[in-house]
Amino acid sequence: MRLYEFEAKRLLRSANILAPDAVVVDEQSFAELEKVTYPVVIKAQAFLGGRGKAGFIQSARNQTEAVDKIRAMFGKKHGTYLIEKVLVEKAVVIQKELYCAATIDRLEHQPLLMTSKNGGVEIEEIARTEGAIMKYYLKPGDDLHDFQARKGASGLGLSGSLLGACSRLLVQLYALFLRFDCKLVEINPLAVTEDEHLCALDAKIDLDEDAMFRHPELRQMGIVARHEVGELTEREKIAKTNGIPYVDLDGDIGVFPGGAGFGIAAIDLIEHYGGQPANFMDSGGAPTQEKLRAMLGLLIDNPRVKAIFGARFGGISRCDDWAQAVVQYVFENRPQKPMIMRMTGNMEEAGRKILEQAKKDHPELFKNIKVYSFDTPIEEVIQETIRVAYKK
Repeated sequence: MRLYEFEAKRLLRSANILAPDAVVVDEQSFAELEKVTYPVVIKAQAFLGGRGKAGFIQSARNQTEAVDKIRAMFGKKHGTYLIEKVLVEKAVVIQKELYCAATIDRLEHQPLLMTSKNGGVEIEEIARTEGAIMKYYLKPGDDLHDFQARKGASGLGLSGSLLGACSRLLVQLYALFLRFDCKLVEINPLAVTEDEHLCALDAKIDLDEDAMFRHPELRQMGIVARHEVGELTEREKIAKTNGIPYVDLDGDIGVFPGGAGFGIAAIDLIEHYGGQPANFMDSGGAPTQEKLRAMLGLLIDNPRVKAIFGARFGGISRCDDWAQAVVQYVFENRPQKPMIMRMTGNMEEAGRKILEQAKKDHPELFKNIKVYSFDTPIEEVIQETIRVAYKK
């Protein structure tokens, strides 16, 4: 779960990392502007980079100018995010911009500390240059020791008291990363100010939402689990309302699976055989027929979907419930899209009878629906779905 910049800086301050004096302003709290020292920097709060280039980071010399610029931002969108809050910070005179971050290397399965002497808005481009980002791997769960932090700071072109201050900051940053089970803690830029201090001008923190229950102090700071609704598609919003884990992808083969693990495997297999999956989806354990019909509706209503691959492995869930949900959905909605599916496991025989009877009684309705049993490999079912979708 990503944090807003103002939330990330609250956590940085809790770790004794310096950030500019600031207030958060929304439509109801313009009085907060009386607490800041001008000039200030006004920063729209959104989970998307490029704010400066889009005009969502601006300066103001006094309160009147700040009010005008904030009102001009409210109600606009940065990408898919509606601007409803801004962070108003005391302006800082910068000597130099650095970069530092703690994250997890998913390929190496190790925590990673990264530093660069070239911080700022072009860090993504800078990172493409070999050697521009220095990387230091650590063992999972280990603290960052002083000598390791000094090594990380030594490549930043600092000396004297600033070198020691940067070493301490890296220790504090990595301790914060471990303390809150973070996926990412990034300061960019880390500014060297005119009075020779290190100050976090911008910050990104990504928390592991599944671990937040271990950190009640986050709630005391006003940080609670949430979904970044601003980036949801309309189908994802519908799925969320119905309690269905669902993500839209760019393809055209709908995936109607059982559990999350099989849903991921189906996506991989579809791509392996030359198809393009349209979604990820998870039914969860023992889904109701209402939930199953809602899942199927998300795929049928997606204009990009050409064919649907479905699979049900009955364990806790029952194949007859799944079959009944499919049949009832077809009766009520008369879908035209082909469905190539496979069913096996708990109550498979009962489920098969439901489908066979429906097809016998209503052959026209079910002419584009085919359901295989356990003796047909799942790979063959996926390959047939791809052939049907692309008319190969």
